[in-house]
Amino acid sequence: MASEAACRPFGRRLYKIHSFRIWDVNQKTLYLRNNQLVAGYLQVPNTDLEEKIDLITIDPQTVFLGIRKGTLCLSCVKSGDDSRLQLEAVNITDLYKNKEQNKRFAFIRSDSGSTTSFQSAACPGWFLCTVMEADQPVSLTNNTKDSRKVTRFYFQEDK
Repeated sequence: MASEAACRPFGRRLYKIHSFRIWDVNQKTLYLRNNQLVAGYLQVPNTDLEEKIDLITIDPQTVFLGIRKGTLCLSCVKSGDDSRLQLEAVNITDLYKNKEQNKRFAFIRSDSGSTTSFQSAACPGWFLCTVMEADQPVSLTNNTKDSRKVTRFYFQEDK
């Protein structure tokens, strides 16, 4: 389901917010638990807890990602030598107004066959990931070769 909004950083421009289902290659879906995005195996009757990812395309490969109709956005924050994933209470449509200032919210989308990965634009080399265990927080990794980290996701537009 896409909705349109007008943004006027350099005149009138229309962009669309798209909503997607996302799950990792191990079939774990994303849901919110204690204000933290986690990945797990949701069973009936809990499948309604699944979070849809809201997306605005900045350029062909770069996107802003949010949940809850774009009112909580994923961001990458540097912490020493590490980078961590945060959910921030900002409206995804407001991020588009100042793309450079809001770079911590931007992710580079890379499709490979039927899967997609998301690399932080603010923290190059850091990728959105889940871990092999269920019901663990979604985070970032800079080691895509670590077999305990899952950086490939299935990504399907929610209609």
